[in-house]
Amino acid sequence: MTAEEVIASARRCVGARFRAQGRDPATGLDCVGVAAAAVNSDPPPARYSLRGGHWRQLAMVAEAMGLQTVFPGEERAGDLLMVEAGPGQLHMIVMVPGGYVHADARLRRVVEAPGAPPWPVLAAWRGCEDED
Repeated sequence: MTAEEVIASARRCVGARFRAQGRDPATGLDCVGVAAAAVNSDPPPARYSLRGGHWRQLAMVAEAMGLQTVFPGEERAGDLLMVEAGPGQLHMIVMVPGGYVHADARLRRVVEAPGAPPWPVLAAWRGCEDED
């Protein structure tokens, strides 16, 4: 996939309701569901923990989706980032031009937020075929 395709796929999820372990935009998505939809992962990943889990567990999920690790500071639109949204709380987001798309549990839906993510980045992956 190109970065543009990842971005478009992530943006198509905006407005979907939030649902823990959700994998279908029609019934709800969580952050891993949004990431899987963005890179067209089939089947979508399962068996992971976002609360109290270790980021390496989600790194295995990203690798299972065929994603490649991105070096810190080299993130760009179309990349998937794992962030620490709170103590022991992992969260995946999709970078888009001018912001990021993510499943917001407090708002109970998938949103596109402007600006840089407010959380520390733990890891980043790229699933697109294009190179800069």
